[in-house]
Amino acid sequence: MVAVPVAPALSRFVAPAALSVAALLLLLLLSFLPPGPGRRRSAGRKMPPSPAGPQHTETMGAGKAIAVLTSGGDAQGMNAAVRAVVRVGIYTGAKVFFVCEGYQGLVDGGDHIREATWESVSMMLQLGGTVIGSARCQDFRTREGRLRAARNLVKRGITNLCVIGGDGSLTGADTFRAEWGGLLAELLKTGGITAEEAQRSSHLNIVGMVGSIDNDFCGTDMTIGTDSALHRIMEIVDAITTTAQSHQRTFVLEVMGRHCGYLALITALACGADWVFIPESPPEDNWEEHLCRRLAETRDGGSRLNIIIVAEGAIDKHGKAITSDEIKALVVKRLGYDTRVTILGHVQRGGTPSAFDRILASRMGVEAVMALLEGTPETPACVVSLSGNQAVRLPLMECVQVTKDVTTAMNEGRFEDAVKLRGRSFQNNWNVYKLLAHIRPPATKSGYTVAVMNVGAPAAGMNAAVRATVRIGLIHGHHMLAVHDGFEGLAFGMVEEIGWNTVGSWTGLGGSKLGTKRTLPKKHFEEISANISKFGIHGLIIIGGFEAFTGGLELVEGRARFEELCIPLCIVPATVSNNVPGSDFSIGADTALNTITTTCDLIKQSAAGTKRRVFIIETMGGFCGYLATMAGLAAGADAAYIFEEPFSSRDLQANVDHLTEKMKTTVKRGLVLRNERCNENYTTDFIYNLYCEEGKGIFDCRKNVLGHMQQGGSPTPFDRNFGTKMGAKAVAWITGKIKECSRHGRIFANTADSACLLGMRKRSLVFQPIAELRQQTDFEHRIPKEQWWLKLRPILKILAKYNIELDTSETAHLEHLTRKVLVPEATL
Repeated sequence: MVAVPVAPALSRFVAPAALSVAALLLLLLLSFLPPGPGRRRSAGRKMPPSPAGPQHTETMGAGKAIAVLTSGGDAQGMNAAVRAVVRVGIYTGAKVFFVCEGYQGLVDGGDHIREATWESVSMMLQLGGTVIGSARCQDFRTREGRLRAARNLVKRGITNLCVIGGDGSLTGADTFRAEWGGLLAELLKTGGITAEEAQRSSHLNIVGMVGSIDNDFCGTDMTIGTDSALHRIMEIVDAITTTAQSHQRTFVLEVMGRHCGYLALITALACGADWVFIPESPPEDNWEEHLCRRLAETRDGGSRLNIIIVAEGAIDKHGKAITSDEIKALVVKRLGYDTRVTILGHVQRGGTPSAFDRILASRMGVEAVMALLEGTPETPACVVSLSGNQAVRLPLMECVQVTKDVTTAMNEGRFEDAVKLRGRSFQNNWNVYKLLAHIRPPATKSGYTVAVMNVGAPAAGMNAAVRATVRIGLIHGHHMLAVHDGFEGLAFGMVEEIGWNTVGSWTGLGGSKLGTKRTLPKKHFEEISANISKFGIHGLIIIGGFEAFTGGLELVEGRARFEELCIPLCIVPATVSNNVPGSDFSIGADTALNTITTTCDLIKQSAAGTKRRVFIIETMGGFCGYLATMAGLAAGADAAYIFEEPFSSRDLQANVDHLTEKMKTTVKRGLVLRNERCNENYTTDFIYNLYCEEGKGIFDCRKNVLGHMQQGGSPTPFDRNFGTKMGAKAVAWITGKIKECSRHGRIFANTADSACLLGMRKRSLVFQPIAELRQQTDFEHRIPKEQWWLKLRPILKILAKYNIELDTSETAHLEHLTRKVLVPEATL
């Protein structure tokens, strides 16, 4: 088994999304959830363990009060974090307060600090920005302002503060905590508070969550809002691409990122930009000549457009700013190309948060509440961070210091150090982009032929993976072949050479350009073997779903009979169902998850006028409940029925009773998700009819079967980036394996490790022999025997106001690995 450290997709990913929490997310998400940069863990001194003894979460907050505020620039997903803090805080027995308008509200007090209720955060998940407001506050920078803020908290008995913002906001929170004792003493001396109040509020617990679209905070793989910002950017890039092709134009797009080039880099990787300017790695001297030559050669190669991505903080080696207008003037003067500049600006902060950000923020919010309630006077202020697949608590100021170190390195011209400080994943993204930015492949040939194919149902992101596979293969000097229509096409000789320019615009295309079928290879062994020999194929990369995995197993079994099948095989998981063993995420699942979440938002909105309505939504996934569960978290569902968690008629009745009680409050909407094959008897129609009957006079029902719309659409930034990096890694592995198995000009691969599946495990891409994965697979139901996301389901129930009991007796460790019902094992 070979592990290659990467970002969680992640996650987008992760993640779809996943942190650990006492809580994704989803992430996510959710890393690989889209995938974020893996931050340097030097900001990673572990927090001291909490002394909290065994207790139940629904009582551990009794008698305590928590305040939550959002500060600094807004970011999509902040509302999901606020919602989670409020609901989990109330669930634990604590009082929770909104602080409106950030630190300004903390200073001004009065109506700016008000108690939150369960219903007050309803319908917040899908809203961008921050509902409780944010403001730049000069008053809080002064001791006088912090005195007023302290008094406002003490008078309300609040000793736990959750701050959602950037590094400046979190630094302010740490200063506030450090001064807390002195502030209380001064207030007591001046009569601002009583001795009893001072004793009751003797220490202040601070926990931070990073909300920033720039993803510029070291210590976390992904910040709240980054994935959503990438969604906004890619929507615009896709729209601009069509008009650029129509008029043969060059577009210069400026994205946010004053000190961090993450948005620019991932955008360039996801859209196949011709050039990208990021502050961490300025271009070499005489970059103007190199840029113009690349643009010209791209046009000469048949391209009708050029895309240049610029981070707003882009500089040259000497620290001089590189502006969008300067680049436009250069291209027009030297090449005469019709060139346009688009500065995206604050549109990147707006809009609905992505599924990844909702799950990420929700899971961070749960972890933040647990950190506050377990805090002691000796516990330093911490920040809840995403590390691979887990939500971890790290010392706040250490993370802030490493973040500042990046800026210092850039100011001092130590750009290589700046890239390293951003983390290994940032470096990996940068290296992959530079490889794929070649104008044409090198002339050197390896003498090897590699074929690529799609197998199973189509999934968004497949084309991005094929593009990366083909171009990286050509860079390695291989002869690249495209197999159309899966194993059936290989059997019938539907194989052709595929070149550099052929795949140029494939990154943003949904579906499968190669064509894909579910046919397995076993009944076509003779034809497939003959064609492998005919076309001289030395290695095969199969991008697809469960059929790709089972087809790979059949090819391995066929090696005993057909020597031609003794070539290296690499399986790259790509399916909306996310049901391939050996990988926490599959290409295409994030796009499907966002489609479901967006549809659920629209459906819920339709109930805003009618009130007292429950929607029953059927999702795809076969027997795998990933989409139903993660969409339930992202859309705020009341229940999600899945095959992996058996349910009975009594459970259905309990859910109906729960919704009946809910309708008596101010919340008049219900959302229930059902995985398509969760139960052969309790069908979507059955559940719909049951809810209709039991809800008579209280609520009415509607049902929607989403169907194949979940497989369509343009791939999300996560799936484009994930597919690109998976394709690049697969080619690098198969190149090494072909050389290893080469004997006197012939390839003979019959060992278990010559047929591997490339999967994301926590924060690494891992090559696993598919023969070993057989034992981890439930072939009857086409799912892995163990699935990390099942441990997120209690979060869904807590946030939907179910009274479930969570034992947190073993929450002392940093990663909370023993909080078994809540800890995922991969990120969204």
